[in-house]
Amino acid sequence: MGTEVNAELEHVRSYWANMKSNSPIYNFLLEDIEIISATKGQIRAHLKVLPIHFNSKKTLHGVVSSCIMDWAGGMAIASTGLDNTGLSTDIHTTFVSTAKEGDLLEIESKASKVGASLAFTTIEIRHAGDKEKVVAHGTHTKYIKR
Repeated sequence: MGTEVNAELEHVRSYWANMKSNSPIYNFLLEDIEIISATKGQIRAHLKVLPIHFNSKKTLHGVVSSCIMDWAGGMAIASTGLDNTGLSTDIHTTFVSTAKEGDLLEIESKASKVGASLAFTTIEIRHAGDKEKVVAHGTHTKYIKR
């Protein structure tokens, strides 16, 4: 995609590669996610909706959106340079619309604060190329041990 690779992007991609190999659920649901950019405290990623992401209506299952919230919050924290993104204490997902097979989702996650023991993130999942077409948004709080 012609994305400039910076230190944050390298770190987040490396962190994700390690995490993915140790997490069966992430490896299954998010195997094809692509981290396209990272700056300190923020990441953007793409995920193409596949049949493994479906609910019974053949649209994006809410559990996939919630899994993305969990994953993306951790990746935003990793973009600050941490090698351990902690334990989830709270994840909140608001489902706004849905997506169908073949849709390309853009995930944007921001770490609003990474403190001594807690980190707070906000996440938005939307259709790539259309910032107005939000699929879900949420927050993720993690306990981090420094």
